[in-house]
Amino acid sequence: MVNDKIDIRNLNVWFRDNHVLKDVSFKIRENAVTAIMGPSGCGKTTLIRAINRMNDLIYGCRTSGDVYIDGHNIYDGNINVYELRRKVGMVFQKPNPFPKSIYENVAFGPRIHKVANGRELDEIVERSLREAALWDEVKDRLHDNAFNLSGGQQQRLCIARALAVKPEIILMDEPCSALDPVATAKIEALIRRLSKKYTVIVVTHNLQQAARISDFTAFLYMGKLIEYGDTKSVFENPHSELTEKYITGKFG
Repeated sequence: MVNDKIDIRNLNVWFRDNHVLKDVSFKIRENAVTAIMGPSGCGKTTLIRAINRMNDLIYGCRTSGDVYIDGHNIYDGNINVYELRRKVGMVFQKPNPFPKSIYENVAFGPRIHKVANGRELDEIVERSLREAALWDEVKDRLHDNAFNLSGGQQQRLCIARALAVKPEIILMDEPCSALDPVATAKIEALIRRLSKKYTVIVVTHNLQQAARISDFTAFLYMGKLIEYGDTKSVFENPHSELTEKYITGKFG
């Protein structure tokens, strides 16, 4: 059975007087990869940060509209934002491991949320590193500083850290933009595997990457959702002239 995990309705976001997202509405499918593409400054990052209310942390931000996850509006006044951000994990553009050991990076979330300790914590660390396709590379040096890892390994460590608290949704903000082609290929393969268990949303400026890894694609332009659909249709038969111009490199 095919289900929608997220339902975004008339979402608007302002930063002071700057109206960044304008009446954005679409549904995001469960256990699929959805790519968010568009030129710089179109609102891609703001959109995914609205899904775990990270925009709330920015001074002068205000939001209207609704975002439903599993039928619950995350902008209701009684929502537990702490629990929301456990359910909706985030991986950032540049790898940002904590200045701790590999083990402690992954164990950090479960410890903070008080969901595990001792042997159970060891099991969570191993499971998360395996899911992030990193275990075999680091299992003999779990207590080394995370900064000793390569850039691609650091990014997979950050993914493992997000997975450790058992999220349902993973947001990725241009996760490969700071990586070389070999590391990028590993992250892309990992994203495809993760979508079997998680709902994955990836912001990317790389059109080829969006075409390779995603099941669905949303195209944003100047804060508006121009087009959304299955990736093959969006790339091969776009409904909007703007989408076609962007895909064919006439602007961007």
